[in-house]
Amino acid sequence: MWNALDDAPARQHETLLGFLTENADTAFGRAHGFSRMKNVDQYRATVPIADYDALASWIEAAAAGTPRVLSADAPVVFFKSSGSTGESKRIPITRRFMERSFFPFYYAAWANVVDHFPDAVARPDATLNLKHDPAPIAGTTRSGQPHLGASQVDFATAFGEPLSAEPGSRAPWSVLPAGVDAGDHLERCYVRLRHAIAHDVRCVIGINPAMVAALPFQLEQWWPRLMKDLHKGTVDGRRGSTPDPVRSAELDRLAERAGGPLPAHVWPRMQLLFCWTTGLASLYLPRLRESFGPQVSALPAPVAASEGFVAVPLDRHATAGPLAVTACLYEFIDADEEIRPNSATLLLPELEPGREYHVIISHVGGLYRYALGDVVRVVDRVRGVPRVEYAGRRTVSDAAGERLRESHVVRALRSALASTGLEARNATCRTVTPDAPGAPGAAPAIPGYVFAVEPFTPWSDREARMFADALDVSLGTVSALYRAARAEQRLRPLVVHRTASGAFAREWQDRVASGIRPAQVKDRVFQHDDAAWQRLLGNR
Repeated sequence: MWNALDDAPARQHETLLGFLTENADTAFGRAHGFSRMKNVDQYRATVPIADYDALASWIEAAAAGTPRVLSADAPVVFFKSSGSTGESKRIPITRRFMERSFFPFYYAAWANVVDHFPDAVARPDATLNLKHDPAPIAGTTRSGQPHLGASQVDFATAFGEPLSAEPGSRAPWSVLPAGVDAGDHLERCYVRLRHAIAHDVRCVIGINPAMVAALPFQLEQWWPRLMKDLHKGTVDGRRGSTPDPVRSAELDRLAERAGGPLPAHVWPRMQLLFCWTTGLASLYLPRLRESFGPQVSALPAPVAASEGFVAVPLDRHATAGPLAVTACLYEFIDADEEIRPNSATLLLPELEPGREYHVIISHVGGLYRYALGDVVRVVDRVRGVPRVEYAGRRTVSDAAGERLRESHVVRALRSALASTGLEARNATCRTVTPDAPGAPGAAPAIPGYVFAVEPFTPWSDREARMFADALDVSLGTVSALYRAARAEQRLRPLVVHRTASGAFAREWQDRVASGIRPAQVKDRVFQHDDAAWQRLLGNR
């Protein structure tokens, strides 16, 4: 992958010609004249930018078993990914896509772990892989093809890749006992954790950082139950391993001395957390890492989605990696602009460090000028290729013309915390419009932002007011539109509510208990769920 960076424009051109040639004789290729295209300008002039909904009819035809719809190579599986309407997307995954656009970068991501932390793969039980969750019962499309999350696919079986097993995927707890309900995701979390506490774990893989952040909370919540099982050699009361009363007593003493159990007590040789390190995780990751041990590092997971890779870290950079120039053809749109079918796009040489962009991908698997829904920030360049970090979803909050993006809110939160010397475990926000006055002719009510913030240590009322003021200023600094809306009194001053300790972890756990797979329960910058908001504020 390093070598590809030296000639990125040529590699991007090869990637373009590759999927145009191979998929010219497909329904989509014929409809858009792939066989006549020779360069990116012709491609951009002919094929409109599309999101999942715009491609849905093509994807559904492929899922129904119609051959050569989007790709000459038939889909082997359909990755499940959450959609904007709440329904699961069906992302077609072909062998050629896996061979050219997935596996090279999948292996590069794990190579970065192995190069710097070889102990993480020294033994099958050296890594606790929270994302690895093979599906006992897979969903299917209408044509009978598997439809499941990427983390649930056995790549060795589906694609003949025996080396594709992730670190931790062959740990003793990777296959759970038959008695564990496949739909009880919280119980599955407990059983894995119960087995893992008896082993010398050196690395935790979450990809989604909310899963890693939930682990200390689960240890504390389940501690008596875990220690009872460890002492007796049981798993939730059922015989499952060798009794270890000595270790359970030792762990109890460590937890009592520290005022509560920590991952560092259970796994004193821990070295690495592997997950996304940007977004809301940038607020809590420093303290979270400390709870796993003073020498623990964090490596960023790739910037990627079910639809394809965007960037893969190749060194110890804390947040970013270079674009995966042979995985997809990449186009970009300034993040402040709307994405339209005919939007003008930028190519790799045109990106500027410090700017944020929407990502548009095209690849041999059958996605063409696909608006990924993610925003990336260009950090710098590696061998001339932009190195990018994940900045957030393209979701926009717009109550009064302020058009706040997720990255605006996260940057403002970081700035306000730094300027006040405060720390937070997590945060989310929403807009609220008070009930309008009932008098005839009264002025309409003015909306405003309300934040729920979980302090790392308690804040005084004065500190909370200082933070709210600093956050309001910071939002105006990162977003001129927010600043204008506040100056013109189209937005009220924001309000900050302090949540109880553990509120976000409990909310994460509630969502898992409701039946959502842990890998899909992510931090939310904008909270639209009324019930979840009330739970965070303590109104359960």
